[in-house]
Amino acid sequence: MLTYLRFILLPFSLLYALVIVTRNKLYDWGIFSSFQFDLPVISVGNLAVGGSGKTPATEYLVRLLSQYKIAILSRGYGRKTKGFLLADQLATADTIGDEPLQYFHKFKNVTVAVCEDRVKGIKLLRDTHDLIILDDAFQHRSVLPGLSLLLFEFSKLRRRQWMLPAGNLREPFQGYRRADVILVTKCPDSGVEERELLVNKFNKTEHKPVYFSSIKYGSLVPVYRINLPVPVTPKVFLLTGIANSEPLLSYIKSRYEVLDQFRFPDHHVFTVAEIKQLTEAFRSAPEKEKIIITTEKDSKRLLGGAIKELLVNLPVFYLPIQMELSPEDAGLFDKTILTYVSNTTRNRTIY
Repeated sequence: MLTYLRFILLPFSLLYALVIVTRNKLYDWGIFSSFQFDLPVISVGNLAVGGSGKTPATEYLVRLLSQYKIAILSRGYGRKTKGFLLADQLATADTIGDEPLQYFHKFKNVTVAVCEDRVKGIKLLRDTHDLIILDDAFQHRSVLPGLSLLLFEFSKLRRRQWMLPAGNLREPFQGYRRADVILVTKCPDSGVEERELLVNKFNKTEHKPVYFSSIKYGSLVPVYRINLPVPVTPKVFLLTGIANSEPLLSYIKSRYEVLDQFRFPDHHVFTVAEIKQLTEAFRSAPEKEKIIITTEKDSKRLLGGAIKELLVNLPVFYLPIQMELSPEDAGLFDKTILTYVSNTTRNRTIY
């Protein structure tokens, strides 16, 4: 069925690819303008729609560069506002988006801003910051970043990918040539031969560094009630609104019994009816030790209004994750980032 549908959508994918390639050529030829700035600007992006691990990668960079005054600039996908906004204590997923809200809650010394016009956003941030990290900005050609980090999810890189709408590529695979650094994410334990096979997918003559990383899961964190204990052997209801929940589901199944999964598309705005369905299933389950697990990003869309009222008295936890570089790549990757920032930083004051 999927193959048949992809065949039907293929002409639309070819048309979409033509539009994207033409747009990129107009930037390459200088017909469309790209702005470059006099401070370090790191772009974190991907070619595919969602699921490549941009949020853990951005958080990794923040931790690595913590001695600098950092601003994270995102478009704020899914927000109900427009224009430039700085995250503050009144910010919600509706006003700035779930991922920027996660950054704001996690990093107290980092400025988090949203703006669909990245050039405007950088201009408003550059005078008061040492460097700017652009979240999900690889296709925003109006900005020419000093360093472009392009992410590929391991499982997707191993198989053939298709352009939208037949597949999930935003632009043809050869778009990777604009990147300075390629990072393969969510890698399982794999041998040297498989690493070489994936590296060979990229043009050897361009000598782009390719690094490999995996996901490291943390301990469960209560969404609402501080210090809420986790039962020793709980049964789990899983709530996700992310692009690819399979790695998470596999990890949780390796530790707990999953009674049910409520799975929604990436950045899904949960409705009261959907959360009621979850709470009713949870309460009707006869097990005494049971919990609800969601992702850290999804938890940001559970913090207000009627949805919070439905869940606040239940044992709801999120599972934090971090990006972890492979042992052979960690030092080289860090050095690449730190060297770029050190050589480019306009204001070397350490905050």
